[in-house]
Amino acid sequence: MPNTNGIEATQQIRDIEGHRHTPIIAMTANAFAEDKARCFEAGMDDFMVKPFDPETLFSTLLRSLSQRAGIQ
Repeated sequence: MPNTNGIEATQQIRDIEGHRHTPIIAMTANAFAEDKARCFEAGMDDFMVKPFDPETLFSTLLRSLSQRAGIQ
């Protein structure tokens, strides 16, 4: 979304009917606890710090999509 950061985009997506539970994962170079807290407060489901390896990406995606599908 042009001119919108991840926090703002997440809040806007959460306001769209039918997307309140769409998985949103932060991918950021900001590894501070405050940044992570802001992401979760905005409604993100998970948080990844760049650079990350493919295994971390895939396991995070699987976890988020499994929770969305109700799979444990």
